[in-house]
Amino acid sequence: MLLNCILLITAYLLGSIPSGLWIGQVFFHKNIRDYGSGNIGTTNTFRVLGKQAGIAVFLLDFLKGSLAVLLPIWLQAEGVSPIVFGLLAVLGHTFPIFAQFKGGKAVATSAGMLMGFAPLFCLYLMLVFALTLYLTSMVSLSSIVGAILGMIGALVFPSTGFLIHGYDPVFTIIILFLGSFVIVRHKENIERILKKEENLLPWGLNLTEQQKKN
Repeated sequence: MLLNCILLITAYLLGSIPSGLWIGQVFFHKNIRDYGSGNIGTTNTFRVLGKQAGIAVFLLDFLKGSLAVLLPIWLQAEGVSPIVFGLLAVLGHTFPIFAQFKGGKAVATSAGMLMGFAPLFCLYLMLVFALTLYLTSMVSLSSIVGAILGMIGALVFPSTGFLIHGYDPVFTIIILFLGSFVIVRHKENIERILKKEENLLPWGLNLTEQQKKN
């Protein structure tokens, strides 16, 4: 019981490490919140600080989720599903104690959590994300589509044995929660997409014909 409590707190604190914010302040002397979308996650880091910083932030945020799941497995903690620890890391990333509880949109850390707990399911969603990104040039829409198909997959795949073998109620509930959470966190992006004003990556087909900004 004590070990689980310590690990749950550790998972939240891991998630709370604001990678984008700290990398911007230490290496670029910029507060990333003052630029672009103001978000401290991977996409805005790419946009404001460049490719190398963006990759570093993605990897760090991804690893936060994976490590939170793997720590209780490595330490043989019992009584709480490892994915619950991953959820605490995701919540820490979104509401970080080290950054005034104003964090990112939870996509990279959620992916890391899934890689630690259900790697095949994670790879499936990464493929969905990459394909949607190529077709639309939008990270936001790719995240939303991944969230929707993740929720559908958590409900449907166990009955077929595809990628997920057997229902795990805790896993299913957490995926449904996180999928909904990711969509809600992208509310402003959805509004811009409907107006065809969403930010684009300089890659992909832009099939929804968003207006490119100069």
